[in-house]
Amino acid sequence: MLTRPLRDRRPTWPDVLLSLAVAVAGLVESFGRQGAGLEQIKDPMPLAAGAIVSGALLLFRRRFPMATLLTLTAVGFAVQMITDAGYYAAWHFYSTLIMVHTVASAAELRSRRGIAGLGCVLIAYGHLQTLQYNDVPEVLIGAIFVGVAYTSGILLRRQIDRTARLAEHTTRLEMEREERARWAVAEERARIARELHDIVSHNVSLMTLHVGGMRRMLGDGRDHERELLLGVERAGRETVEELRLMLGMLRGTEDGDAPTPQPGLDRLDDLVSQVREAGPEVHLRIIGTRRALPPGLDLSAYRLIQEALTNVLKHAQAAGVDVTIAYGPDELSVVVINDGAGSGRTPHGGGGGHGLIGMRERTAMYGGELSAGPITGGGYRVFARFPLGDPAGAG
Repeated sequence: MLTRPLRDRRPTWPDVLLSLAVAVAGLVESFGRQGAGLEQIKDPMPLAAGAIVSGALLLFRRRFPMATLLTLTAVGFAVQMITDAGYYAAWHFYSTLIMVHTVASAAELRSRRGIAGLGCVLIAYGHLQTLQYNDVPEVLIGAIFVGVAYTSGILLRRQIDRTARLAEHTTRLEMEREERARWAVAEERARIARELHDIVSHNVSLMTLHVGGMRRMLGDGRDHERELLLGVERAGRETVEELRLMLGMLRGTEDGDAPTPQPGLDRLDDLVSQVREAGPEVHLRIIGTRRALPPGLDLSAYRLIQEALTNVLKHAQAAGVDVTIAYGPDELSVVVINDGAGSGRTPHGGGGGHGLIGMRERTAMYGGELSAGPITGGGYRVFARFPLGDPAGAG
């Protein structure tokens, strides 16, 4: 059973209103029925005091459920002894039902507190039967009311426990989802670093070779320039070595030491052919004039399209896919649209996979923008924009 802390059992505004209602109703009953008749109250003061005490006890019923029920029973017995009358006070009966409900909702019946609470309920019910002469139907009616109050308390406690467990489970699932998302981002960044390792190392090595060639072309007459180029060449070689040490460790052991050729948009036709063989009809459209792109950006654009087409095969149940690549003066845009009926419920939206994480990471790395989501009328659209310029300036 999930126990609630004491601060959650403090009187609430509904408790205060309920307490006032019982006390005021008891006062109205005590003084409103004052008289010498059979169904009237000769001395209203003890009953009025009992109504006030009963209302006050309701304020503490959540924190001390069994104690307040037993105290109410004792108050009722004391009022009965003082008045020596058989008048059946309504405030006592209503307060008893409320506290029976609270006792039942406070503890699991199979626990020690639950068994003790049931004993308190039986004592209170037994005392109700001594307040006036009751025939068998009256006894059964009282038992029904008390039984309903006790059962409703049990159902309320089970519902509260179930809600608390569901909330805890939901929180745990949310934390696990966020943790998986963080791991996915880290893994995707490591994958991007592994893919860019060869590109960066190749370009830095090429720069170093060019600097070395220029140094040798200067001859022996320009020692100052040669010294400067020698320093640049030395820094380039050190950079290549550091790249090998820092980025090379990101490679998996299965990759080996041999560099892996990285694809680009020039190999997009092969990718489209592979997807067509798997089922959907893929239409590739190029807008603008193809031109050489920075190797890393070229690779990122290719991987983005590859991931979008992979998601189509896995989740979209699409018959057709349109891939559009537009070369602008200062940006490259990529649009992948499929007509699949299942796209809106797929990991495109991050429900079960992390395809969008890789797309976002690759696009953001070059200061670009990415949007993905269902489109009106069915299907799914992935749009990415890559600035063709300085990423730092674009971002």
